[in-house]
Amino acid sequence: MMRSSSHALPLGVLTALLLAHFCSGIKWLTLSNSPIALHMNNSQQCKLLPNLVPTQTQLCRTHLEIIKTIVQAAREVKKTCQKTFSDMRWNCSSIEISSDSPKYRPDLDRGTREAAFVYALSSATIIHSLSRACGLGEITGCTCAKRPDEAPGPDFRWGGCGDNMAYGTPLGTKFVDAPMKLKRSGSHANKLMHLHNSEVGRQVLRRSVELKCKCHGVSGSCSVRTCWKSFQDLKDIAMDLKSRYLSATKVVHRPMGTRKQLVPKDIDIRPVRDNELVYLHSSPDFCTKNEKLGSVGTQDRQCNKTSVGSDSCDLMCCGRGYNPYTEKLVERCHCKYHWCCYVTCKKCERTVERYVCK
Repeated sequence: MMRSSSHALPLGVLTALLLAHFCSGIKWLTLSNSPIALHMNNSQQCKLLPNLVPTQTQLCRTHLEIIKTIVQAAREVKKTCQKTFSDMRWNCSSIEISSDSPKYRPDLDRGTREAAFVYALSSATIIHSLSRACGLGEITGCTCAKRPDEAPGPDFRWGGCGDNMAYGTPLGTKFVDAPMKLKRSGSHANKLMHLHNSEVGRQVLRRSVELKCKCHGVSGSCSVRTCWKSFQDLKDIAMDLKSRYLSATKVVHRPMGTRKQLVPKDIDIRPVRDNELVYLHSSPDFCTKNEKLGSVGTQDRQCNKTSVGSDSCDLMCCGRGYNPYTEKLVERCHCKYHWCCYVTCKKCERTVERYVCK
């Protein structure tokens, strides 16, 4: 435990937090490098966190208990993004930031569609994490969501413990958007883009709310159901955002009336739709390594020889060809159920052929 009188953080924690440059709305993701057991027990410690904008510092002081959840959210963004794009040339490698070089690759700094996706996912994830942690009792002084005002259906009653969106939404929104509302935080076009995409992430999150239920009754008859409202899993929200990434709209910053706004570049003059991701600059093809453009290339990436999608060897390897290799897998097989109540299995070995891009 830390001594509150010293107002000092452990060296490892402080080193990780020093990486957190909040001048950009997603730089809080560098907190994923922090130890999961992050404890801050004194509001004075908030001023030890560098590069926090005043609004974020105040949120830290008044909601000290959320820091651990924010660290978990940062890790969740990284894991979810990489899994969602594992079958594409850009596989969210941009979020991989080494501890000795806390700098994002240019593909996230230049206002690309990749940046659009990461901002939207980050915005959704922090609210998702705060709301769920609150409902699970992981945040001090916060509990399950209030029961919905609407009457329950004829086949269920309100109960359970729903995600506390009333807690997570305003707090997460304020934390994520605060840096983009500063005059010194980059160009006006970039700020408008990031604020728009962050709101798209929140919109997708709100649309993901669904009814979850638990059955009650004799022998699981489900004669009575208790239901509550909760967000879908992040993987489903990320897939929704991925489809918007694929159809994202390129925009330009031009005068519209008395002020400059983002408008679609190649479409007849119309406002930007509030449910579409937008970007300012085209992305590289991510085929070859190019540090200036933020591309790590696809050399040595695994591809699928039989696929016709984005993970196919033709598309993933950009026509360079691929190399085969074999891998031995040990799996459970010939499983047998024994009454009552256990299963025994044997171990079987098989050889599979894999392919990696040249």
